[in-house]
Amino acid sequence: MNSKLSYFLMAVVALALGFLGAKEWRTHRIDQAAAIAETAPQARPPVLELPEFSLKNRAGELQSIHSWPGKSLVINFWATWCAPCRREIPLLLELQKQYAADGMQLVGIAVDFRDDVLKYADAMHIDYPLLIGEQDGMEAIDAFGIQAVGFPYTVFTDAKGEIITTHIGELDRKQAELILNTIKRVNTGELKAPAARTELNAALSGMKAAVASDG
Repeated sequence: MNSKLSYFLMAVVALALGFLGAKEWRTHRIDQAAAIAETAPQARPPVLELPEFSLKNRAGELQSIHSWPGKSLVINFWATWCAPCRREIPLLLELQKQYAADGMQLVGIAVDFRDDVLKYADAMHIDYPLLIGEQDGMEAIDAFGIQAVGFPYTVFTDAKGEIITTHIGELDRKQAELILNTIKRVNTGELKAPAARTELNAALSGMKAAVASDG
């Protein structure tokens, strides 16, 4: 290979690496979303109560995650570049309508660029509250005691702010309805939070095993 051709190839590689560097943050996040965990990641001691954090809302104002007292929260961490997150949004919109009368409030937390989130939210007619952050969005996930997470990541609380369960990956309707109906039982006093966690862990594990055997 002559020297001119070598220099040309080196220049092409340098340009390519520069382009990839500019896309590194987004590509890393896409890789995270594509590699949704098959099992729960290792975590610190479980966080059993809704932690305190604030992120900017759609209006650009800081808003606390505790802005909905007395509501059972479904806190959905997502991003516009995450395909499972995008697929999940129509279900989330339906669940908000279905369970609003039971005191459930869905809150989307977009770990993404603000302009991308607002444009996508308008296109999808997302009508539930959104909190938006990049690094501070990842820090909000960390507040739940998770060391590594795939997107989407969803946290379910009862009306008192106790975390009943979490879910990594795309939700399906059966999973979501099982969780939300169990939380309704907690809110009415039929079931205590620790018992609800145990019951849901067993039921969701059974669902996962059934899907695996069918596959």
